[in-house]
Amino acid sequence: MNSMKERALEYHELNGRPGKTEVIATKPCFTADDLSLAYSPGVAFPVLEIDRDEEAAFRYTGKGNLVAVVSNGTAILGLGDRGALASKPVMEGKGVLFKRFADIDVFDIEVNEKDPRKLVEIVKTLEPTFGGINLEDIAAPECFEIERALIEACNIPIFHDDQHGTAIICTAGVINAAEITKRKLGEMKVVFNGAGAAGISCAKMFIEAGVKRSNIIMCDSKGVISADRKELSEEKKLFATDRSERSLAEAMRGADAFIGLSVADVLSPDMLLSMNDSPVVFAMANPDPEISYPLAKKTRDGVIMGTGRSDYPNQVNNVLGFPFIFRGAMDVRSRRISEGMKMAAARALAELAKEPIPDEVRRAYGQNFEFGPEYVVPKPFDPRVIEWEAVAVAKTACAESLATKPIKNWDSYAAGLRERMRKHWI
Repeated sequence: MNSMKERALEYHELNGRPGKTEVIATKPCFTADDLSLAYSPGVAFPVLEIDRDEEAAFRYTGKGNLVAVVSNGTAILGLGDRGALASKPVMEGKGVLFKRFADIDVFDIEVNEKDPRKLVEIVKTLEPTFGGINLEDIAAPECFEIERALIEACNIPIFHDDQHGTAIICTAGVINAAEITKRKLGEMKVVFNGAGAAGISCAKMFIEAGVKRSNIIMCDSKGVISADRKELSEEKKLFATDRSERSLAEAMRGADAFIGLSVADVLSPDMLLSMNDSPVVFAMANPDPEISYPLAKKTRDGVIMGTGRSDYPNQVNNVLGFPFIFRGAMDVRSRRISEGMKMAAARALAELAKEPIPDEVRRAYGQNFEFGPEYVVPKPFDPRVIEWEAVAVAKTACAESLATKPIKNWDSYAAGLRERMRKHWI
């Protein structure tokens, strides 16, 4: 069998058509009359309508279903700063996932600019084209500044998936893991290893879900982020602790949960054994987690283990978040994606995992799943995710008065989502 490298390169080059995406016209253009409608002179009429009323852009163009996936390539997957051009396969991949899971069109945009202020200026000029902007693979701490500035400058949803996507899925999993192990979130001691964009966002969302800030210990490559450390970023300062622990090993003693967003093999069996009973371990470094799934299961009875990998249970995969969040936000034309909308997405996923799975999921994965230690979050190929999550996000946008096109009939909207996605599930 060919190696993963060979298979992946062949996949991206297959059939002499490099890449993973293309643009397909949604209107016919076969006759002279079609041409006159698609372009000159007919195109002048929607131009004038939009000039008269900007809302007409959502009637006569694809803006309302088009997302920009934007990167400068400074933090590509686990590969670091490889430049804007090298990020293109990932951004095309995001486009595939947007279309496959939420029927959202994407233009991938790789920007050769590392200065945060200049990148913000470039991206905000794109607002007329798009219904939403997904920021991707932009290094911390610049990513925080960039997202904040764009949210303030733009009137469409801005979402940095590396931060919030992981946080949303991870929060859903921890909510369910706490329930399974009969823990209260407010009493859990949680250790984070990795204080980049995803780690900081996960910790913030855990607090919103009910974990106490005083019960969070965050570590980076230098150890515990303590209050006496110098030159901490503003984001890290939020989680600087006065506790006495200084190393990851010390922090892990008596911990209820470990959240890894760092590098492979930093969590030793001894550290895992030092945790409380029925520990929750989400080791999400890719492709190799902070402790391997087989080693964790061998080391500790009762561990609820999640990774970023698809070949083990409880995959914490961002594809469970961003397509459906944008679908709900854009369908009500929300001005932004709020913290409430993100939490609504997490809670919807947590609840869906408790539901009996349909036949489509059994067929897609070749096995059955049941809510419990090996199944704390839904599977990406569960066709119900869009209905549960997009509806929850859209409802919250309406409740928070962020929607400029509120939905009145939620049953009809849910039915429309099912019908819209039917072609993708056949």
